[in-house]
Amino acid sequence: MALQCSSSFFLSSDSCRAHTNMASSLSWSTTLPLPNIFINSIKYPGDSWQRKEFVVKAAWTRRSRGEAAKRPSRKSWKQRTDMYMRPFLLNIFFSKKFIIAKVMHRSTSKVISVATTNAKDLRNSLPSLTDHNACRVIGKLIAERAMEADVFAVAFEPRRDERIEGKLAIVLNTIKENGIIFV
Repeated sequence: MALQCSSSFFLSSDSCRAHTNMASSLSWSTTLPLPNIFINSIKYPGDSWQRKEFVVKAAWTRRSRGEAAKRPSRKSWKQRTDMYMRPFLLNIFFSKKFIIAKVMHRSTSKVISVATTNAKDLRNSLPSLTDHNACRVIGKLIAERAMEADVFAVAFEPRRDERIEGKLAIVLNTIKENGIIFV
């Protein structure tokens, strides 16, 4: 059964039957019937029944405004996956009397390693617990202790008004120099 075509080249179902009756070959694809191919007979999507064939249905990747309004407290994709993509978080705190740095596991909130100038061994050996030398010591200690715990990459997120300069920059640079990667 062949359809009328304005082109001189087309395949009919008779040619498909002839193809399937051919001798078997080594390839399984030669046993499949050839589809009917018509050149210059494709109508452009003007008819509604043909328009359905040309539309590619894609899945929505973001929520619509109505869905977002129904559940405004739902976290974004980054908020939901960030703790798994960057599991270890570096937390540095400067007080007027001492410095604390700790590496935490985000999803379990477990403290992996801690270094503080308020510890007994550092409190007695350092002349000042908050100066630049103390920052270098804390950076070196936290890097060594994190590597002992098999943590080689950490994430550091500065607070809202916190700039990476001064004592904080000294601690971060010392951690980088001692082999910890920031992601």
